[in-house]
Formats: sequence, C-alpha cells, structure tokens
Amino acid sequence: MFLCERTGSNSSKVSSVYVPCITCLRSLYMDPVQNPFSPGAGSRPPELAGRMEIRETVAICLARLRIGKAAKSVIMVGLRGVGKTVLLDQMRKDAEAIGAHTVRIESPENRSLPALLAPQLRLALLRLSKIDAAKEYAVKGLRALAGFAGKLRLKYADIEVGIDYDPEPGLADSGDLESDLSALLEEVGVAAKGAKTVLAVFIDELQYVEKEQLAALISALHRCTQDGLPVTVVAAGLPQLRGKLGEAKSYAERLFEFPVIGALGVPDAKAAIEKPVEKEGATIVDLAVSRIVNETQGYPYFLQEWGKHTWDTALGNRITPEDVERASTVAIASLDESFFRVRFDRLTPGEKIYLRAMAELGAGPHRSGQIAEQLGRTVQSLGPMRSALITKGMIWSPTHGDTAFTVPLFDKFMKRIMPSDDWKKSII
Repeated sequence: MFLCERTGSNSSKVSSVYVPCITCLRSLYMDPVQNPFSPGAGSRPPELAGRMEIRETVAICLARLRIGKAAKSVIMVGLRGVGKTVLLDQMRKDAEAIGAHTVRIESPENRSLPALLAPQLRLALLRLSKIDAAKEYAVKGLRALAGFAGKLRLKYADIEVGIDYDPEPGLADSGDLESDLSALLEEVGVAAKGAKTVLAVFIDELQYVEKEQLAALISALHRCTQDGLPVTVVAAGLPQLRGKLGEAKSYAERLFEFPVIGALGVPDAKAAIEKPVEKEGATIVDLAVSRIVNETQGYPYFLQEWGKHTWDTALGNRITPEDVERASTVAIASLDESFFRVRFDRLTPGEKIYLRAMAELGAGPHRSGQIAEQLGRTVQSLGPMRSALITKGMIWSPTHGDTAFTVPLFDKFMKRIMPSDDWKKSII
C-alpha cells in the first residue's frame, strides 16, 4: 500500500505508477453535490423553459374570474415525461402569489373524486371563513359539505372528512353526485366571491377519474360558470383525457382550454441544459448541447436524465460531446430501470406482446389493422386488450383507428427489453 503523492491518502502503485486516491479521482470530475439536474417524478427542473405562455394563460384566467369576468378552465394534455405535474405545481404557486385560494389533488386509480375533493374543499372553506366578508358564506359551504359527505358516504365509502358544522337539510344532500357536487361547489364559489378571491382546483392525472364522476365535476363547474362564480379547474392528464371529457359531457369543450404540453423546441431544450450548467459556473460546448437535445428529442424528463449523467461523467469544468456520449449509456440504463420499467412491470404477458408489436412498427401512431397484422389476429379480437392498455394509460388513440404510445421513446425500450423475435411465437 502506498500514499497518494497529492493528498497523502492510501493509494496503490502499479509498475512504478502511482494511482490516485478516491479523493483525487473525485476532484477530476464535476462536483456531484452541485449537479443542478434532478430527474424524478414531479421534481422541478432547475430551468422551467418554454412554458411561460401556458402560465400566462392560467394567470389571465384567474385575473378575469377575480373581477367577475368569464374564463375557461384549463386542461393540459400531453405524454408522460413532458413536465405536466411540475407545471401544474408551478402554476399553483403562481396562483397563490396573486392571492388566489387553491386546492391540489392527484387522481389515483383506486380513489373516488368525492373522497379526494371533500377534505380539500373543507380546508378551502375554513380558510375563507377567516375572512370577515366571506365568513357567513363559508359556514354555509361547510354545512353543505356535511350534507354532501353524509349522503354520498353510502355510495363512496372512501370519503373521510372532518365535519365542522351540522348539515343544512336540503343542501347538497340528495345523494346524487352530480346535483350535490354542483350545490357544494356553488357554495364554495359564493364564499370565494364574498372574499373577492378565486378558488382554483388543481388536479393531476385527471384521466383516472371515472366517467360518472368526471361528468359531475364538469356539471358543477358549468353551474359556477353560469352563475358567474370565481371557481376554476386547472388540470393535467394524458392525451386521451380530451375525448373522455367530451364523452362525459357534450359541452365540455366549451368550458375548457386544452393546451397540448409536448417536447420542448430546440431553443428551449438547449436553454434547459445550458442555463443550469452556466449557473453552477461550468461550461458546455454547443455540440454537446445539441447531442443531448437530439438524444432526448427535447422531452423534459429525458433532458434531466441526460443532464444529470453528463454532469457526473464530465471531467474538469467543461462538458464536451465525448462526455455526452459516455453518459448516454448510463442515462438509457437508468431510464430502462425506472421510468420505463415501472410501466412495463404493470403489463400482462399479452399486453407486453401487443406493445412489442407496436414497437416493431416504430414510434407511431399506427393503425389498429397494422398492429393486428403483426400479431396475426383480427382488430376485433384485440379490442379488449387495446382498451385495457388505454385504461392503464399506456396507449391512446389520436384519431379513430390509430394507436400511439403515451410514453415517449417507449418503442425503443420495448425493443431493448424484448430484443429477439420470440414474442412473435407467442399467442395472446
């Protein structure tokens, strides 16, 4: 055992050449503690590039409602990994910064919308009750909430909410979700109007809400709009959400704006990499940035993965194209074991084969007949499986008869994880 000539720490000597200790090795690379990139579900990127227009749209909506003018609610739609959750949370912060009252829920696959909304609306009403001009209205809203929860608990057993006041007979207590939610949200809107503020309900993963419950939410929001009450919904979901809303209520498209959140354009994608690097006092050459943008196709989550691994791979204080090339292998492996794999593991064997057949055709979208031909089956026989994959949020239908992945680059992943042609021999 030898001492490192630079630090005096234990090292080793091979053929009279000193191998540096771990401290010296680490000093050759960028400091991982200072790595600005943070891939993760809902983790805010260091640079929220290319999203100012949609943030301004929501800000204008809230400002109009606050002064009594009409404004459409906003439903963001887009694939996985485009940053919808991050954007939703940022817009909630923007809303609170201008004095709006907000609630935030996420729609899991196994919870009812009434169960998710009730506790959050209670908190909103309690906050509004502390404002003198709105106190009387907020208390009435809390009475409506008591009736709402009491009647609907028989149908939605997962409703758990504190009761602060006795229910008022005849107020939001019919037991019909659509009628009662409309009455409840109306009372909340009256309280918000009395407080000269806006209630903004932020909902993530809205596509998981069941059709009946989605129809009730749309109806309640419609009632508030008709009465000129300052209540709005800002939500996010997969691309199929727009069609699902239309199926729930035919007038849904007249109530909502549907901005599509997609991959970043080249200038914004470059900014998402360059600005965080420069803010840490490091540099990245133009060709290295271009390679990252090309590898990720501008998808925000993938930009974070490549940014993180490129930073950790780079020597010195300057990121080169060679660093990106080395980091790409690690970034892809990381995505395979997390972002992609967690979705793959939810699939049945038959569903995996269906998606592998899609991948064989490329990124898509693909006609249902093309996929059926790959599998040697009829379109009709594959209908239930296709529906199950849509329900799981793995695929969606851009137009009638077309099928596309909801996860960017998933076709390449399917080819990596099922590389041989053995899947063609399986029967689904």
